[in-house]
Amino acid sequence: MPKFAILGDVHGNYEAFETVLGALRKESPDAIYFVGDVVGYGPDPDICLAKLKELGSTWVAGNHDWAVSGNLSLEYFNPYAREAVDWTVAKLSKEDIALLNQQKLITTVNGFTLSHSTLHAPELFGYIDTLYAAYLCFEAMETNIAFVGHSHIPVIFLQNANDQSVAYTLQSETELSGWGKALVNVGSIGQPRDEDPRAAYCIYDSDKQIVRIERIEYDIKKTAQKIIDAGLPRVLAERLYVGR
Repeated sequence: MPKFAILGDVHGNYEAFETVLGALRKESPDAIYFVGDVVGYGPDPDICLAKLKELGSTWVAGNHDWAVSGNLSLEYFNPYAREAVDWTVAKLSKEDIALLNQQKLITTVNGFTLSHSTLHAPELFGYIDTLYAAYLCFEAMETNIAFVGHSHIPVIFLQNANDQSVAYTLQSETELSGWGKALVNVGSIGQPRDEDPRAAYCIYDSDKQIVRIERIEYDIKKTAQKIIDAGLPRVLAERLYVGR
């Protein structure tokens, strides 16, 4: 199976998720994987979780998934995120919460690793936002490529096979051949934070060793209005328009 789609950080945004899944019908990947946070922030956590279940994919839990399922304290969540978690808990069924509770934090499938955050301490949900953080992940990696999310910013970290030095690229398409290891942040479907409001997802061609970060527009206005109508913090709607 040479072609994979790796998705992340839907955050209860059904319009963005359905738009990406529509694009994937044209891409026809051999498998779809998910790197966490199907819930949190957005107004449709139940529908998004149902869609994820339909895919039958391997997926790992994110910090919001864990918070909703009771595995993670809300102590380090900002007030808006905390309010959204409480709202999401009330919205989901016991079965949905139990499903979130069952997901691992890190797993290996088809020769690559899936994690929401760092590979060396996934339970701490640290951000991979520096070369040193990426280096620590590379030290812990047991595969040559890993896919992560959490920061909502697509970026690819690359490790030199000879001297273990680390570089990064923001290019939308990257060839991995010639590098020792790669750590790919697939960006966010439901709440991008790189000042590009379009939903992000990743395509990995394992035969050609090429990673693509794709962007696609969705109906932000509809999702934003749902957030406001649900009584969730207005800032969660406003940030969608600016991708922050």
